[in-house]
Amino acid sequence: MELSKKNYYSNDADWQFMSVSQFKSFQECEASTLARLKGEWQPEKDKTALLVGNYVHSYFESNEAHEEFIEENRNSILKKDGTERAEFVQAIDMIEALEYDEFFKFVYQGEKEIILTGTLFNTEWKARIDCFNQEKGYFVDLKTTRSLGMRYYSEKYRSYVSFVEKYNYILQMAVYKTLLEQKYGKEFTPYIFAVTKESPPDIAAIEIYPGRFDFEMKLLEQELPHVLKVKYGEVEPKMCGKCEYCRQHKKLSGFIEVGDLLEM
Repeated sequence: MELSKKNYYSNDADWQFMSVSQFKSFQECEASTLARLKGEWQPEKDKTALLVGNYVHSYFESNEAHEEFIEENRNSILKKDGTERAEFVQAIDMIEALEYDEFFKFVYQGEKEIILTGTLFNTEWKARIDCFNQEKGYFVDLKTTRSLGMRYYSEKYRSYVSFVEKYNYILQMAVYKTLLEQKYGKEFTPYIFAVTKESPPDIAAIEIYPGRFDFEMKLLEQELPHVLKVKYGEVEPKMCGKCEYCRQHKKLSGFIEVGDLLEM
């Protein structure tokens, strides 16, 4: 299957290729991810946050991509009078915070939204990179977040971490870096530019200590075989018990003690 911008997010592509987002989804809840892949279930949660992120991304891809995105999502972005909904007024502020920053404009140079495929741990992977500068040896990913300094507890790291670790962006950069280096035979450095959903937005240019990638790739190599067995029906998927899918399919089988509520 040859990937393009039109079929990159298709169900067929998700069955043929593993991606960081799919891997993360399986780790969060095997049952809901498999049900979604099979077309048996779709989440009903508000997609506004995702649309805001894509609104910002499309702007920095190209004028054409941005106009196309607005047209495709007009009902979600615009009110009846033709003005942007509050969330997208905020998105415009986020865009301007980056657009008028000289350092961002200096670094964010290269091919936009490139699609990459490759083999990692005997599995076909796909990736879509926001900005790729082959000549200078780096790539950039744009991230939107609530606050730069917000702390999250992570079971994976067993400590409080930043949003970069909480949402497995280091793993994402490690996979992209590996796939690029396989294809081009040279080293590439990942950078993250983050912009917050605050008013006014905060911005940051983030680099990652290279030693962090080793931990992520070792963990991926260790956990990927199980994820693939679940995906292809060799192992029954487990329910996380917390997500929308699991709440919809929950059946009581007995009592829990008061203290157990804190573990739910």
